[in-house]
Amino acid sequence: MDSEELKSLQAPLKARYREAPKDAVITLKAEGEIGEGVTCSVATARAMVEAGLHPATGGNGFHACSGDMLLQALVACAGVTLNAVATALEIPLAGAKVQAEGDLDFRGTLGVDREAPVGFRDIRLFFDLEGAVSPEQRATLLKLTERYCVVYQTLRNSPPIAVEMTP
Repeated sequence: MDSEELKSLQAPLKARYREAPKDAVITLKAEGEIGEGVTCSVATARAMVEAGLHPATGGNGFHACSGDMLLQALVACAGVTLNAVATALEIPLAGAKVQAEGDLDFRGTLGVDREAPVGFRDIRLFFDLEGAVSPEQRATLLKLTERYCVVYQTLRNSPPIAVEMTP
């Protein structure tokens, strides 16, 4: 896809959202169902993913880890955003690798130490760009990818989360 194709795809959406801001607010949904052992099957756009315990918490390594899935969502969103920004700005990106890594202290999630945090303490996101991309273009890509990546911004500025259990 080139810059003109991307702009022609997005132009009517941008116009609609400017005229009717409420149309831009969409609720995304995910659903899962617990399964055998300690697993939860989650429907994705392409397949069912069976998530389970990470080996550091007693898992056997045969199931997807939800922590890994969170990092994968960050990589996917950042990669798509980077690609869209490069396309829109006609930055000559020949390719890119995106990697995320995060540090967890499993004492927290296992209840071994109440002072140990549950969840990621640190997350790092890396971009390895290919092509004749100037330092200025790299800075622009990084700035705009951070600005427009939904998953990155959600992690940076976490929204309130409501939790309910039906009777």
